[in-house]
Amino acid sequence: MSYVKPAQLVTRMVDAGESKIFMSTRDTLIRSIMGGAILALAAAFAVTVSVQTGQPLLGAVLFPVGFVLLYLLGFDLLTGVFTLAPLAWVDKRPGVTIGGVLRNWGLVFLGNFGGAFLVAILMAIYFTYGFSTEPSPVGQAIGDIGHGRTIGYADHGAAGMLTLFIRGVLCNWMVSTGVVAAMMSDSVAGKVIGMWLPIMLFFYMGFEHSIVNMFLFPSGLLLGADFTLWDYLLWNEIPTVIGNLVGGITFVAATMYATHGRTAPARIPTVRVRRPKAADAPAVAPVAPELVSQP
Repeated sequence: MSYVKPAQLVTRMVDAGESKIFMSTRDTLIRSIMGGAILALAAAFAVTVSVQTGQPLLGAVLFPVGFVLLYLLGFDLLTGVFTLAPLAWVDKRPGVTIGGVLRNWGLVFLGNFGGAFLVAILMAIYFTYGFSTEPSPVGQAIGDIGHGRTIGYADHGAAGMLTLFIRGVLCNWMVSTGVVAAMMSDSVAGKVIGMWLPIMLFFYMGFEHSIVNMFLFPSGLLLGADFTLWDYLLWNEIPTVIGNLVGGITFVAATMYATHGRTAPARIPTVRVRRPKAADAPAVAPVAPELVSQP
């Protein structure tokens, strides 16, 4: 299994960020739509497993299958470009501007939302037999998630908003670690292992992922859950996006680039010269009287 050392890894991260900024609008949208759709399907799968088996850990263990597939297929998520795109600007790659970074973020956001919302509609039809019956147990669970992670935060006021933001930060710390870990290996097995572990962690811990939420909450609204569109935007999606941005840049992009891309000069060892003490001075041999010259 090949391994890419951190210094080379940072170069790959910068190259990836640069390629995403200069990607055509068409390709950016297609790849982000598919990325959002596949991740949404993985979220539906994980919730289904958790509900039907009663084992949330099993759902978390299996959820990364969607993340792995979408990245192996070269699709994009907003959480990933939050981390990679700014590095090309920080590294002063020719032609890379802040405007280019923001353009990439905006297109990927729109594409991810479009893909996730499409799956939300399809799954709502699936859970209700075309809206002809009450939601299945899995559909009800998705609605409960939407209520708990909007109204549940709102009930705690500022403390709830802070918790929501921190969960967004922690989420993209792990998700972006998975994105970067995929670049640490040139083998499929190595990439899969590198991605699987941090993604499993974030999902089981209940951290807030903006693209997963683009599926869960619109799906909950379509299924008649007890929260509003405004609740979703104010008490989840907007703070989650901001938290994801801060987490990816701060704990992955900035730290990796600072220590492996712009490594500080190594410390020069200081050699301390030990001065001899008076007690350590060599004794002076006495001079024989016969050797003393006479006047």
